[in-house]
Amino acid sequence: MIVAFSITPLGVGESVGEYVAEAVRVVRESGLPNRTDAMFTSVEGEWDEVMDVVKRAVDAVAARSPRVSLVLKADIREGIVDGLTTKVEAVERHLGETS
Repeated sequence: MIVAFSITPLGVGESVGEYVAEAVRVVRESGLPNRTDAMFTSVEGEWDEVMDVVKRAVDAVAARSPRVSLVLKADIREGIVDGLTTKVEAVERHLGETS
């Protein structure tokens, strides 16, 4: 499964990068395949391990913030390995095709 999620600390001011970095640190230290972009962090693995990482990332931000917002989207598909890469590669292949 792939989960794309965004954690936003609320009540800490406009600049939230240092708080978000705490969440991303948890994801990266998990050892699961992951990617972070300007809006979301995606992590790939089995249900329990991915949800554990998301919970720990939320907890890391909640430890420093009075309120936390979580947006989560999941692609639950058995038998897919390295979906973070193969899904993007498929789109790139289609972009490279001539009509």
